[in-house]
Amino acid sequence: MESMGKKKPRPRRSFTPACKAEIVELCRRGDRSVGQVAKDFDLTETAVRDWVRQAEVDAVSAYM
Repeated sequence: MESMGKKKPRPRRSFTPACKAEIVELCRRGDRSVGQVAKDFDLTETAVRDWVRQAEVDAVSAYM
């Protein structure tokens, strides 16, 4: 009875840099919201937003 309503955490997944870059590009195009992209790929919005933010930091660092 204690476990009712509690979800099992899903196993941690890892994504290649190419996969992350593709998802970031989909967000940058603006066709879909970050939330919709996350939903389409069964990801959390937080993870996708972090990837987009990191890609922006990396792009700025490349010019320095």
